[in-house]
Amino acid sequence: MELDKNFELKDPSLRSSMITNGLGKSGQRALLYATGIDDEDMKKPFVAVISSFSEMVPGHTHLRELCEQVKLGIAEAGGVPRQSETIAICDGLCQGHEGMRYPLPSRDLIADSIEMVVEAHHFDAMVLIPGCDKITPGMLMAAARLDIPTVIIPGGPMMPGNYGGNPLFCSSELREFPGRVEAGTCTIDEMKKAEKAALPTAGSCAHLGTANSMCMLTEVLGMSVPGAGTAPAVSTKRKRLAKESGRRVMELLKAGITPRKILTREALLNGIAGAMATGSSTNLVLHLMAIAHEAGVELSLKDFDRISREVPFICNLQPSGKYPIISLDSSGGIPAVMKMIESRIHKEALTVTGKTWGEILLDVEAKPDDVLRTMEEPQKAEGGIAILYGNLAPSGAVVKQSGVKESMYHFKGKARVFKSMEEADEAISSGSIEKGTVIVLQYEGPKGGPGMREMLSTTSLIMGRGMDEDVALVTDGRFSGATHGPCIGHVSPEAASGGPIAFVRDGDVIEIDIPGRKLSIDVSDEEFEKRKQGWAPYVKPRKPALAKYAALVSSADTGAIVDVENLRT
Repeated sequence: MELDKNFELKDPSLRSSMITNGLGKSGQRALLYATGIDDEDMKKPFVAVISSFSEMVPGHTHLRELCEQVKLGIAEAGGVPRQSETIAICDGLCQGHEGMRYPLPSRDLIADSIEMVVEAHHFDAMVLIPGCDKITPGMLMAAARLDIPTVIIPGGPMMPGNYGGNPLFCSSELREFPGRVEAGTCTIDEMKKAEKAALPTAGSCAHLGTANSMCMLTEVLGMSVPGAGTAPAVSTKRKRLAKESGRRVMELLKAGITPRKILTREALLNGIAGAMATGSSTNLVLHLMAIAHEAGVELSLKDFDRISREVPFICNLQPSGKYPIISLDSSGGIPAVMKMIESRIHKEALTVTGKTWGEILLDVEAKPDDVLRTMEEPQKAEGGIAILYGNLAPSGAVVKQSGVKESMYHFKGKARVFKSMEEADEAISSGSIEKGTVIVLQYEGPKGGPGMREMLSTTSLIMGRGMDEDVALVTDGRFSGATHGPCIGHVSPEAASGGPIAFVRDGDVIEIDIPGRKLSIDVSDEEFEKRKQGWAPYVKPRKPALAKYAALVSSADTGAIVDVENLRT
């Protein structure tokens, strides 16, 4: 229409022109004016600034401050920032009770919520500001799904605590204190003092748990500016990186660089390599698979197993090592890690800087120290994560081998079967778990949980009581990044789907062979068939949100994705 030319306020190629341009958009413009946008702003790109601020989660309490820095960067570069928020659940607060059913399902809800806000309001680009655990992968999934110019600036790690003369004290060790109290090696007063010393600042818990594993992964994948994966949450460096991220997203918009140009198969393989080198959380297996699904990239457990044998574990980070994340930042951060494993990464992978990793690494010098080793003299010869297969896990299982003592690389024991984490915790606390036992936790998978709870309370009791060379744990659930010890998770197919783990009985002999990548049970195929007769899955009580999740979620070996194909069945 001729009249529409009077209202062509911005370039029609911009997505936001849908709500600013044209005679018929008078109501939309009025609503924008009501938010403080003026005539000059109407001509500029609109950029979503979406954080996961929460007063309940220490990894998120500072995110509004980072948002302000991001918005300054966007405005300086000629954009109009508009701030919004999504939900945040603290995995640490959820440990050991029914609340742990919710963090993994929240990953998909976060991705959906970002999709809804960004698509409904036709933003041109976005800067995403996550804190911990499932929020970061949820935001990465949204970036891949929406494929508009995006930069991610994580909240970053907190400073370590100082307890008992240890200035590197982290909450990963604190989790073992209840077991120590039960074993008589620690007093209640000592535990109370440790609780108040463990988490001294805002930020993701200081060790290499899932939260910081995901923060660092955003940088390895090329979705964050260099330094964003390890700079302390409370540092001025983090604020400068936030402002740089705001400016950077405007450059991506001008250049037409979107997440799917960055999140290629090569970038995702780099993500696996980075996880192996750092000894990251086993949760990265789930999250990388889910991000790959959203990006339309093929990725499988075989990729993890292959790269695990090629890329050694080179970072001395808690809980598998000695140091907190801020120590890695002082040793050069993720660029230094990538420099150390340069021969094992895809250097042609693009990043939000507009440069490839190969170009970035030209200016990086990495010096080995006690925090960061070389591939020739690593912490351990193989990567941090291993994939096991066998008649107990036909579709695979996952173990953080960097956190397992070599004496437990091979273990054979008799099964003690439980249908919930609470039952197993009670048995451990009561002292009824004998040496040589393989604790089997069924019905804690994505469908069966539902929600695939982390078994951190169980593993912490095992470690705290000094049983990490006496017993092992096998489950279709998952583990916290703070977990270490002989703990095998993600067993697929899960019990609720009729996987072999559903038919394990007390006394069955289970063998774990980490170097041989095997997880087997001394039960014949014929005996399994007998046990399946008349079987029906054990169904746990669930509220509507979890019931919907259980109906749609896929197996752990495919990333526990909410598969829209299930909507058609």
